Amino acid sequence: MQKKILIAGNPKFIAEIENILSRLPLDIENEPHVHKLIKRIDRRHFRVIILSDSFAAKNRKLYLSILNFCQQVKKKVIIVSSNKKTSNILEAKSLGVSDYILTPYHYRDFIARFNAVLNNKARISCIGGGTGLFTLLMALKTIPSVLLTSIVSMSDNGGSSGRLRVSFGVLPPGDLRRSLAALSNAPEFMSEVMRYRFEKGEGLNGHNFGNLFLTVLSDIKGSMSEAVRAMGDILNTQGIVLPVTNTSNTLCALFEDGTVIKGETSIDLAEGRHPDLHIKNLWHLPQVTGNLDAYIAILNSDIVTIGPGDLFTSVITNLLVKNIREALQKSKAKKVYICNLMTKPGETAKFSAADHIKELTRYLGVDCLDYIIISNTKVSKKAIQEYAHKQQAPVESGSLDEIIHLTKAKVILADVGHETELVRHDPDKLKLQIKRLIPSLK
Repeated sequence: MQKKILIAGNPKFIAEIENILSRLPLDIENEPHVHKLIKRIDRRHFRVIILSDSFAAKNRKLYLSILNFCQQVKKKVIIVSSNKKTSNILEAKSLGVSDYILTPYHYRDFIARFNAVLNNKARISCIGGGTGLFTLLMALKTIPSVLLTSIVSMSDNGGSSGRLRVSFGVLPPGDLRRSLAALSNAPEFMSEVMRYRFEKGEGLNGHNFGNLFLTVLSDIKGSMSEAVRAMGDILNTQGIVLPVTNTSNTLCALFEDGTVIKGETSIDLAEGRHPDLHIKNLWHLPQVTGNLDAYIAILNSDIVTIGPGDLFTSVITNLLVKNIREALQKSKAKKVYICNLMTKPGETAKFSAADHIKELTRYLGVDCLDYIIISNTKVSKKAIQEYAHKQQAPVESGSLDEIIHLTKAKVILADVGHETELVRHDPDKLKLQIKRLIPSLK
């Protein structure tokens, strides 16, 4: 039996949404008259109601009555809106709206979000950057009945990404490319092409092909967000990838000795300063506003993961974005921090897990986290010695009592590490821990 859907809005809106959903096995009805909606919804069993907020402009009181009624009778509502005010988004969420899709929307993203609501998929947003985010996405991608959204840091100014930022004024494409590759369902050869790095050629040496391709798409499409959507089509991604902000910025750090370092790469490499110096404060120059699609994704998530990744340059950099931090604080999702396995000179030298959490909660807020995953995987003596040459050491769990005083979050001590040439999180072990937190998969 086909699932019954109601589309409510003006005739143009109805035609657009019907066209998008036409390939899905649905029984679609429509209602262009706002005053008939409540009676129509009451009489029929609709699985999802897709509502244009153009009705709000005509009769706001009636529009709110419709949302209140749908909440009372537990109907799933998706609002499609051009209104980008966070107050409207929060109001819709408070009235039980399942999703709030901004126009102009992207066909594939719309379908993914609609299917997540229709089929009760768990919605997981992953916040971070670099290798840690890539590893996590690869792990979670194989969980059935899940919609993944990758929210990617936009502070990178080194390597190929940094050169493209300077030359073309684009947002850094590198971490976006990694997330797209992680979620890709394209043939492996296509992913290999996107990872290809030029090793010769004037102007090309050191550049990654995927970064160049995203830069070209950004120029054609008019923004990096649209470029990412276009590449998602090409790679047939299983999920949604979003830059945390659409505004270029420089990450700045104040160290204990009063030194100010500007640029993620300079902070990251720790060149010309003592590796044990710690960061006292972190900020963006200029201050940036978050991507509203990322804001909405966090609000509507069942689980939000933070990390793993470099604590300041891949994780906390995202929390500096004001409305992203606000979304995390307001979201009813389970917020899960995945603590790093190894310390990093210049950022987290000699840090315990408690030290990581202390810094994270300083920027995020004390009562925001729900779970903290800390590895208790035994690291070999050989690996410890090799990492010591790089001034790195395993992150010790330290005093759990100290962590309990820092946050209300439940601490999960688990074997989530894996050791080959490098000490890394094991995708399968991480997946197991996250799956246990998804209500529908318990």
